[in-house]
Amino acid sequence: MKKKLGPDAFAFYLGLGPGRSYAAVAERFGVTKRAVAFCAERENWQERLVEEEQKLRDSAVKAAAETIESATEKHLKVLRFIQGKAIEALKAMPIENAVDAVKAYTLALDKERQVRGSPADQAAGRIEQITRDEIRTLLTTKPPAEDGSDW
Repeated sequence: MKKKLGPDAFAFYLGLGPGRSYAAVAERFGVTKRAVAFCAERENWQERLVEEEQKLRDSAVKAAAETIESATEKHLKVLRFIQGKAIEALKAMPIENAVDAVKAYTLALDKERQVRGSPADQAAGRIEQITRDEIRTLLTTKPPAEDGSDW
């Protein structure tokens, strides 16, 4: 008695994940591995598999980009809030007491530039990080040699 593979055979094959095999499909549908191979050839399973995996990768990249964009928007909202509060404080305070408000506004403005990706701020941040790393390297003490010499 011959059995045919159902239309959901490819979906089952796809759902098996990285460990998928024609043998598993054959066992599930009660047919021979050869029947599965013929069906796969006829229905272009390998090409369809590549297409489905590409769709999954594309959707994962899109989801990651949306998550990053959402986080960036949240950060910008907080920074705008801080800037607004700093401006309110500047309006209410005499000029000699406004130093903290100016610092808050300047800090929020610098962070907003970083979030938005200002090239000058990115370069300054990279230079600052390189300088820190070099200073840390220079200040690290060298362990003494095992033979007791300084060299």
